Amino acid sequence: MTTKDGSWLRPTAAIVASAIFFVPLYYVLVNVFKPGDLIAREPASVPLPPTLTNVHAVLTRPDGLFWVSLANSMLVTLLSILVLTVLSAMLGHYLARSDKRWTKVLALILLAGLMIPPQVILIPVTEVLRLTGLMATLQGLVLFNVGYYVPFGVFVFTGFIRGVPVELEEAALLDGASRAQVFWRIVFPLLRPATASVLIFLGVWIWNDFIDPLIILGPSQGTTVTTGIYRSIGQYQADLGSVFALMFLATLPVLIFYLALQKQFVKGLTGGATKG
Repeated sequence: MTTKDGSWLRPTAAIVASAIFFVPLYYVLVNVFKPGDLIAREPASVPLPPTLTNVHAVLTRPDGLFWVSLANSMLVTLLSILVLTVLSAMLGHYLARSDKRWTKVLALILLAGLMIPPQVILIPVTEVLRLTGLMATLQGLVLFNVGYYVPFGVFVFTGFIRGVPVELEEAALLDGASRAQVFWRIVFPLLRPATASVLIFLGVWIWNDFIDPLIILGPSQGTTVTTGIYRSIGQYQADLGSVFALMFLATLPVLIFYLALQKQFVKGLTGGATKG
């Protein structure tokens, strides 16, 4: 088969893959604006006429489940990605500029951390948090996120910083700038594409995390948007309309966040792939 004859395979595969990923999104979108009793009978039908009853019910729940979950998720996500960005950029800069042998060992240890699923270390982490009094607190969840995701941030920043000319830093040092000033005034502003990539990747991962907030915060101490969806489902019954509305509303903040940083995100991916 020649390349010309097989040219239809790639777009066909792309269309099929896109359709598979679009099916769950379609079910969420059509069922958000559909009465609850109609969802179980006709889950794939188009909502005619559409209704905002489900969204209104979620936003006006007496227990404020959505608003409490949204506030906790935003607080945990923002604090985690801000601390992760600062620590990862500083450590990535040091590893990229250092020629010491032990830094290569440290880089291998951090790389190994990317291969460990969080569920594997969740039980030991909960014991450490319990001993330090941080179990069932938002601070404990933020600390867990920082400890687990920092290898990814370091990996991205290290690859990007290696493409930044070291002569810029040497010139600033000759002009009397301290190493901290060189990093924050010269190097870090050049890392905006890599920073956007780290913020989006880690922001989406932390926002969508379910098992870690469920275990660390506990069922009665706090909730995030993902655990809020879980709490809205009863043991014997569930308001499907409210569940779909919660999923829809939980997706909006991270979608807006991605659209705001998408240009820098693409630059960060291509820059990190071609440097180092």
